[in-house]
Amino acid sequence: MKSVFFSRFFILLPWVLIVIIMIDIDSKRAIRAPAAARTGRAQRAARTGAPGTGGIQNQTALPVIYAITPTYTRPVQKAELIRLAHAFRQVPRFHWIVVEDSTTRTELVARFLARCGVPFTHLHVFTPRRFKRTGMPRATEQRNVALTWLRQHRSKRDAGVVFFADDDNTYSLELFEEVIRRVTPLPVFLSILSSALHS
Repeated sequence: MKSVFFSRFFILLPWVLIVIIMIDIDSKRAIRAPAAARTGRAQRAARTGAPGTGGIQNQTALPVIYAITPTYTRPVQKAELIRLAHAFRQVPRFHWIVVEDSTTRTELVARFLARCGVPFTHLHVFTPRRFKRTGMPRATEQRNVALTWLRQHRSKRDAGVVFFADDDNTYSLELFEEVIRRVTPLPVFLSILSSALHS
């Protein structure tokens, strides 16, 4: 008797769950398109002269978002980077600067970046042991190397935004839309940063 009850229960359980999920779904809610698709529609409308496009003429008018991601070798490193790459791949005019805490570039990260589909720069710098103590800021050397690379390789005419994206965090595409619309371009940011570092 028990086995008949349990077999019927386990046969009906998935169907009951499906019905509950179907009832719970809000069918009036609009599904959001990825950031790149929304920006692409606005750009196409701007080229055709459609009203209400916010004045975006083409994709080169958008600022480049430079995301600086310090990382280090650990069991979940690749999973963390994959999660970031899936979000970053949808952002227009995006450049990912990945800086490893190591004496050389690791093969795992190099192969991953080559296949991830996001424009990237792969750097490395080792953090000395004396800076890895509790209470000390983490990944400072990696962020500084990335900022130095940016100063040396970015054209001063290009508008851009620097974004520090730690690999253990998750980022919404809405954040990047907001950055594209409102954040100060990179030349102003770098001049502020440069004066703060040299004073």
